[in-house]
Amino acid sequence: MDNDAFWELVEDSLRHSPSRSQREAFLTERLAALPPDHIVLFQTHLDIASGRAYTWDLWGAAMRIFGGWCSDDGFKYFRLWLIGRGRQVFDRAVVEPDALTGLPEVQRLAGRHRRTWSSDVEWPEWESLDYVAAKTYDLLAGDDDECTEGFYDAVEVELGGHHFNRNPVGERWDARDEATSALKVPRLTEMFSIETLR
Repeated sequence: MDNDAFWELVEDSLRHSPSRSQREAFLTERLAALPPDHIVLFQTHLDIASGRAYTWDLWGAAMRIFGGWCSDDGFKYFRLWLIGRGRQVFDRAVVEPDALTGLPEVQRLAGRHRRTWSSDVEWPEWESLDYVAAKTYDLLAGDDDECTEGFYDAVEVELGGHHFNRNPVGERWDARDEATSALKVPRLTEMFSIETLR
């Protein structure tokens, strides 16, 4: 599985259903039909893509959408959700986070409190995408701790010398500061008001 095949599979799951649980079932079925090394490669490409999106600008954009707060884990799950939107959306958002305002999925959240967001379709996070490949690998290999450990060892081997940044790329800024936010992500700042969503 190369990078193109990874993105094609992600996008096929999006065409299949907007529901994360249904997409995970779809991905599991498709991955289970592949050799184990391709399942490992799926996770490898997922990790690399998530690493590419590890920037302060994108974190600030996520914080703005979430109403002024986004934890380390929350940002990781947001990046996985962004990967789930497909390659074109992902690539553009990494370069221009304010472009997220063009997504219907983001537009539907504007002006609404987070408590009203549907957890399986609307909430912009996808933590469980990070476990689909490992769970599928375990199902095929026998579903025990040694299988899981072997899976992540294999991912490490595939990653080889790939360097992941320990800290987000770029300059840190506070999305709760209106002036700074308006400079960094003007459209998101206008769309998501910290005061009304907190």
